[in-house]
Amino acid sequence: MKKILIYNSGGGLGDSIQLFTLIMSLQNHFKSSEFFYLGAHKNHFRGKLKEYNIDIKTLELGLKYFGFRWWHLLVAKKRFIDQNLGKMDLIIDLQSKLRNTLVLKRILGDNFYSSTYGFKFCSKKSDYISKENISDMTIDNLEKFLEIKIKKINYSLKDLNEIYISEAKRLLPENRYIGFSITQGNEYRKKKWPLERFIQLAKRILTMDKIPVFFIEKSNSEITNKIKSEVKEALFPEHDSNLSNPALVTALASRLEKAISIDNGVMHMMSLASIPMIVLFGPTNSKKFAPQRKNIKILDSKEMYGVKDVSKIKLDDVLNCL
Repeated sequence: MKKILIYNSGGGLGDSIQLFTLIMSLQNHFKSSEFFYLGAHKNHFRGKLKEYNIDIKTLELGLKYFGFRWWHLLVAKKRFIDQNLGKMDLIIDLQSKLRNTLVLKRILGDNFYSSTYGFKFCSKKSDYISKENISDMTIDNLEKFLEIKIKKINYSLKDLNEIYISEAKRLLPENRYIGFSITQGNEYRKKKWPLERFIQLAKRILTMDKIPVFFIEKSNSEITNKIKSEVKEALFPEHDSNLSNPALVTALASRLEKAISIDNGVMHMMSLASIPMIVLFGPTNSKKFAPQRKNIKILDSKEMYGVKDVSKIKLDDVLNCL
């Protein structure tokens, strides 16, 4: 396998972070292979996530929202040939939309793996299995596809640059912090847990001799000021640093005793620190999007109360997990 292409149709930071295990596991197995990334949206591995040091090249075809337009069928092959890369040895399709898969198959490759239409598009037939977590499912099925054993490699803090670890120790020098991530990135799904409930939770944390730490971007001044006015002991470490990127969030998370988060990108950033977490889910699929790490407690309003409204999760539900 000299050249391996990974196609991802998801656009969020969390979608990309969830692929860390897959990419690192494959790179560990195929140590001499070139890895290419083709996305329907920005390649976050070369953008906001570059400080995580995930080394993967971008396949530039000049097709915005690759796979989401039927006319891409007419030009994808030529655009790929123009790259002078020859054939891909393995193409990995990480989504299951029929249109996107048909477009992706226009790219020249010897081996094609896809879960679309019950794995019917795979160039090799096998008893593939379906799982909610994309990295786990893909690794398990590629073992069958390639008839090999792939060791799973999770992201480790040792892969972070020391500058972030040092900055995190400076900002959070003690060892009794509880972290909170409360803002959603996707505006189209109501994933917010009421701010007032987070404030009540922070006040309860203080009675336990713990320090509440909030992960909120500097631009969200209204929320920050609201919290500061009611919880004067709360910390906002990102606001006191010249560094500002997801890698810093992961380093800061490593200083926490525990974290509480809604389903968002910061949840995935914090999970890379392998700390105990409580994560709140509503409209989204917790089995698919919750971090695949130990010590993760999931509170899902669909399972607890039969509704997609995350605000139905009570304060006592979270306190009981604590």
